[in-house]
Amino acid sequence: MIYTSAFKYGGLLSMIIILVAYVYKRNLDDQLRQRLDDVLQSLLRAERKVSVTPRTRVALGLGSCMDLSVNATELFARISLDPPAEPKHHGAIQGAAELAECFAYQFTHGAAAERYIHDQEFYKQLVAVSSEIPTAAWAIGGNALVMANRLAMEGCDVLLGGSVTPRLKEMLHDHVKVLGIRDFDEVHMALEYKTGERWGKYEAPRANRLLINSDLLNPKLEGLKEFGDKLKEFKPNAVVIGGLQMMDNYPRFKEGEREQLLTSLQDLLKELPENMKIHFEMASFTEEAMMKELLNKILYYSDSIGGNEQELDNIYSLLNYGNITILSDPYPRVAKVLDQMRSVYEILRKTTRNGNKRPLTRMHIHTVAFQAILSQKGSPWKNTMASAAKASLVANRHVCGKPRVDTEKARLIMDDSFSISREEGSRRVTFSPERPVSCWEESDYEICVAPVVVCTEVLRTAGGGDNISAAGLVLQI
Repeated sequence: MIYTSAFKYGGLLSMIIILVAYVYKRNLDDQLRQRLDDVLQSLLRAERKVSVTPRTRVALGLGSCMDLSVNATELFARISLDPPAEPKHHGAIQGAAELAECFAYQFTHGAAAERYIHDQEFYKQLVAVSSEIPTAAWAIGGNALVMANRLAMEGCDVLLGGSVTPRLKEMLHDHVKVLGIRDFDEVHMALEYKTGERWGKYEAPRANRLLINSDLLNPKLEGLKEFGDKLKEFKPNAVVIGGLQMMDNYPRFKEGEREQLLTSLQDLLKELPENMKIHFEMASFTEEAMMKELLNKILYYSDSIGGNEQELDNIYSLLNYGNITILSDPYPRVAKVLDQMRSVYEILRKTTRNGNKRPLTRMHIHTVAFQAILSQKGSPWKNTMASAAKASLVANRHVCGKPRVDTEKARLIMDDSFSISREEGSRRVTFSPERPVSCWEESDYEICVAPVVVCTEVLRTAGGGDNISAAGLVLQI
């Protein structure tokens, strides 16, 4: 009888504990959901405070392509590509074995990367097989083209420094002008994966993609001269340069050809009037010589630069140590990113205007958790807070593939507070759902940091950085 009573009381106690735990978790979920809703509404209010100046004109170069996004592990299963024994870094990929090693290397770090495939027949096979996968998706691609379309969607008149096929032209916004029509599109593939996805013994710490291509035209900066001629009549408010990663580890250049092409682009930038802002969109570079050429021929002629945490690591290492970084933390702390931004800014803002060089006056770095924008005080770059908010919202809209942010399919991964620097005694900023974009002034610049409402049902990651950078730019031009 005693045991029976004890059993009954024990069972009742277990039920009470389970009920309390359920109610506690439900209340906690409700609090987190309300907090996320408050953040979203605050970001939307900040975004709506500023509108795009009617018919702002932006020119973007260079190149264009079609993106084919496919789940990487599903594609590999179809072509019987097994995980390698060990991941390896490859600056460019010869064939199937190196693709497996390179993908595993990026996959285990959750790092975005872009690589050239030497074997064109193998690449054609990948495209053909991927095209038959029901979940595969075609979209406009290339840094310049994706940013051009986003800027046009946001209300700008846009000139694209590239030619496209009639099929691709139909996919572009009406306010995007192109240099001309050509017979075929280059195809870039986005080998996508989700957070926690497994491939053999490997697991992805975050959603990302490995971009691969086997381009013929884009590395040669096709249309550069015509683009320069069109700029004179288009008279843009800003010029955006991207897509130069196609030249990284490209095997088909003749001796000195790449340097000559970059010198031609440098000459184009030199000729632009001082009041015409120049933005350089960084990308995945693994060739140190290429990065040094970019520094000398492009970065020193840019007012603004944008990119992700890995690309920031690269330029930071180059400027401070003379080398580049192949991988970086996929979830960097705010303090680390801000310290690197300050360092890059302090070096490049001292660029003298000799030979039409330009001191850096703006930076925008996007990570999976937050946006950080640095704008020099007194410079033409304005609306830093609204721009950071807009970039955060577009990050969700693009990755989820919907114009409306759904908090049921989103979360915040930014810390409740962050230090503004890794230096001892640095001020901490407490995150407020009612004022989620934190802005403050230092030295001769303003910094704004905004949390990203992270999409939890990822439709695509390819093109995310370009959409985010364009969104950050559009309110500041």
